[in-house]
Amino acid sequence: MRIAEVIPLSEHFLLIASDEGATGLFDMKPYLEGEVFAALQDFEEFSAIHNGGYFIEWACGADLSADTIEAHLMPAPPEIAQQLAQSRPNTAYSAQR
Repeated sequence: MRIAEVIPLSEHFLLIASDEGATGLFDMKPYLEGEVFAALQDFEEFSAIHNGGYFIEWACGADLSADTIEAHLMPAPPEIAQQLAQSRPNTAYSAQR
């Protein structure tokens, strides 16, 4: 899977769109207790995400591979997937091609 877009949401969820068109939610809460991810408890830090296409990363050094995200991706509710398809918000972090 290649990550086309990642959008940080409240409650420490990430809305992920793949380059194949799949959309899903990734729950970051289980990771936040780890030392590397602890800084992401601050929503401003969490929101400053970089999309590398095959990984996502933050300035604190935390990162996740697309394989990890794909393995734990939950289906996005239809209204969220539809909203993403209709408009690409400024908060979306697209992978550079």
